[in-house]
Amino acid sequence: MQTQLAEFIRDTATGREADAILRACVHCGFCTATCPTYQLTGDELDGPRGRIYLVKQMLETGTAGAVTLHHLDRCLLCRSCETTCPSGVRYGRLAEIGRAVAETLSPRPLADRIKRRALRWAVPEPVRFRTLLAVLNRLRWLLPIRYARQLPSFPRRREPSPIELDARLRGHDETQSHATPARRHPRTMLILEGCVQSVVTPNVNAAARRLFDGLGVSLIAAPEAGCCGALSTHLSAHEEGQDQMRRNIDAWWPHIEAGAEAILVTASGCGVMVKDYGEALRDDPRYTDKARRVSDLARDPCEVLTADDLIRLGIKGHGRRIAFQSPCSLQHGQRLDGRIEALLSAVDFELTPVADGHLCCGSAGSYSVLQPEMAEALRDNKLAALQAGRPDVIVTANVGCQMHLSGTSELPVMHWLEALNEVGVRKERAVVSAKLASHPFAD
Repeated sequence: MQTQLAEFIRDTATGREADAILRACVHCGFCTATCPTYQLTGDELDGPRGRIYLVKQMLETGTAGAVTLHHLDRCLLCRSCETTCPSGVRYGRLAEIGRAVAETLSPRPLADRIKRRALRWAVPEPVRFRTLLAVLNRLRWLLPIRYARQLPSFPRRREPSPIELDARLRGHDETQSHATPARRHPRTMLILEGCVQSVVTPNVNAAARRLFDGLGVSLIAAPEAGCCGALSTHLSAHEEGQDQMRRNIDAWWPHIEAGAEAILVTASGCGVMVKDYGEALRDDPRYTDKARRVSDLARDPCEVLTADDLIRLGIKGHGRRIAFQSPCSLQHGQRLDGRIEALLSAVDFELTPVADGHLCCGSAGSYSVLQPEMAEALRDNKLAALQAGRPDVIVTANVGCQMHLSGTSELPVMHWLEALNEVGVRKERAVVSAKLASHPFAD
């Protein structure tokens, strides 16, 4: 694609990056066939090729209107088009550049700015988010149905860890004084608690700890670490997002120097962001090398766990029927499509067929809040595909997808680590119950 960028951006780092991405596009249109929003509307401007033309026009003319921002906002940033593109066009990065420039050239309406600022203020901070959820759950009956459905039940209890189960047998309960089990293995990995996931689905990381504890690995959370920076970055608050990245790097660095083998990120959406730290902070001389190291260490659990590990832990699905919803951040962002399905199949879970598994469920971070009509249509299509095979449960790998699908799903929706852990917990509880029953002080 030939470009003639306007003077205001031509000689900037952002302009040069956008120009290189634009020039890689050959107009083939393969991307439209796998774009979820184009499938819904049939509008060329709601597909990657149309949005690329809008960004090109904006960067060449230095003007942006409501139409440009409207269609860029309707993009999910699912990156399905990147998986399809034969030319390797980095569309997701171009879309982020386009949104940021469009907001500068044509500021959003005040109400829109307030809504986005409120999301950036509340969601990345667990204490604020927990408080907000508690208030909204009390006022659920006053909310519009679409927003009431999106609210997760609150609070949710965290499952006890193996250390805590052992402690109960010894007559005391460590859950009263410790949020996470203490280190007890020479091998350690860091684990990102995150913001939304730490509040809404804490059992995911509890499940991870239990599984890895059985494999002789302690998962350590750095208390100073927080939001991965994805929400702010995708809402065009790039400096704010980079500050969150730096905070996490500072929190993790002492553990990395002490020999932590990996940084485990159980939410695939956060995993994409952490793996991108090296790129995001490439121009920061104080953090460039550290950011690259963090990106190199970041792992989704499916990159660490093997089928042999799960078999060694004695996990068996006993033919339980599972519909796996592969998050876009997993299959298109991290390119780990098929990894989790293989692990589940290896321990005797039966995977039901899911049509159009490459299409987004409509969660996409803040998308379900900012674009509710599109998000609901995508969710309804995804749930129909997931439930068609008559599974017992729907399993995913990202907290956003889990929350979004749970809103109207007739079936339980859980993280795949929770599904694995559920089998193990039944065994642990049986063993604990047997030991308690045989305790000399048992009634």
